[in-house]
Amino acid sequence: MLMQDLLAAYWSAHEVNTNIIVCLNLFGALLLGLLVGYERSYHGRAAGMRTYGLVCMASAALTVIPGFPALWYGGLSTANAALGPDPTRIIQGIVTGIGFLGAGVIMKEGFNISGLTTAASIWASSVIGIMVGVGFYAAAIFLALLCATCMMWVSRIENWLPSRQAVAITLRFRRDFVPSEAILRRMADRRGYEIAGGTIAIGFQDRQPEWRFVATARARIVPATLAELSQELTAFEGVESFQLSHARN
Repeated sequence: MLMQDLLAAYWSAHEVNTNIIVCLNLFGALLLGLLVGYERSYHGRAAGMRTYGLVCMASAALTVIPGFPALWYGGLSTANAALGPDPTRIIQGIVTGIGFLGAGVIMKEGFNISGLTTAASIWASSVIGIMVGVGFYAAAIFLALLCATCMMWVSRIENWLPSRQAVAITLRFRRDFVPSEAILRRMADRRGYEIAGGTIAIGFQDRQPEWRFVATARARIVPATLAELSQELTAFEGVESFQLSHARN
């Protein structure tokens, strides 16, 4: 009987109403995070809608639950508050530690960055665990469902929404050839691209220059595909070898 009374405290009317308020905050934060993330995704950046949505939503959860300390642990913690440790310090330690764990799954290879969504989902899952720990079960379940939905479906929404394709290009020229940045920019412009500012990297080995840069599709123009670009680069003057790949810069 005592166990039933303890469990009922976590699902009291006041507790459920508070969970609904938290859920509304989570949903609103997700929508706003997706909005900001779409702007980054549209411009071909690595952190897109899923990453921004997860981080914004989890941050909202960590911010809103301290507003209801009387309802933590089913409202049973206030009587013994002086006896236990400060839960906010424990939460701070968890979030910091999980942040280091998430950083370990982010990989960068050339202009491509991967693992951002995985890192954000790891951090969000720690927040789900925190909400379960403090007794906000309904909000924790809702946050878990939103996270799963975000990771499974938002990428499809990103593909459906208009965006600017980004291509990582590596050009290796023949010996003693002098490439011209102006010519490369004109070539990219004719194919519906523009070289992203600050992405040009130039190398020189065995008297062979190598240029690496990211070209982003121009707005409201259908750019050439990778196959079309590769066909044209095979006949481009001075190019000995090249590499093309989709990029998130």
